[in-house]
Amino acid sequence: MWTRIANPGHFLRWSGAVTPWLAGLSALTLGVGLYLTFFVAPPDYQQGETVRIMFIHVPAAWLGVFFYGSMALSAVGTLVWRHPLADVAQRAAAPIGAAFTLICLVTGSLWGKPMWGTYWVWDARLTSMLILLLIYCGIIALWRTMEDPNRAARAVAILTLVGAVNLPIIKFSVNWWSTLHQPASILRMGGSSIDPSMLHPLLVMICGATLAGITLHLYTMQTEILRRRVRTLTIREAERLDAGAALPPTGLPAGQAL
Repeated sequence: MWTRIANPGHFLRWSGAVTPWLAGLSALTLGVGLYLTFFVAPPDYQQGETVRIMFIHVPAAWLGVFFYGSMALSAVGTLVWRHPLADVAQRAAAPIGAAFTLICLVTGSLWGKPMWGTYWVWDARLTSMLILLLIYCGIIALWRTMEDPNRAARAVAILTLVGAVNLPIIKFSVNWWSTLHQPASILRMGGSSIDPSMLHPLLVMICGATLAGITLHLYTMQTEILRRRVRTLTIREAERLDAGAALPPTGLPAGQAL
């Protein structure tokens, strides 16, 4: 069943039917989340209105890590099963994950200035997220420097799996080292430390951002499949024209062709 669903042709059909609904649902969820963020969630008693940056920063951080995790799974599919859709999924996820990681770093810097007095410190969590962005950029650059799609897919898959070592460092950096960044506040032993008046809008924003990210991923995968089909047809047409040009003119023996 999964093999049939993962077939590029079947994927284009079912994803084409699903993505408009996902886009509408993500827009609705984000709309509700933004309303709760700016009109319902109260200002923090210490941070004031700057705490609202959290409602953008946290979903972006989550999606930056989420998309790299999905790329690591796709890399396994590329190396073990050599499934073409795995490489498509990985290539489509890279720019989206990089964009969310960049948003996370920018919003974190804007949040850090009033809280820490500086836009940047070489904190363990901040540094590991910066490394994640650099890994994203390296993966995207590697794809662009290799013309052979099969060689590029294998090389990128290996680099992605090596870079996956950074994911647990991002997650547990605030526990392993003494950092300025606050420890885990949502998923932690004993329950969330965030007040429900802020936690509920934050969860809605995380859900909305995740739906939007998945929608973008599906659209990008569709575009990548069509791009590869066009490339294949172009190569075949070029080979056909080259083969036709190499034939002798009609009616002349090969040895008399000009």
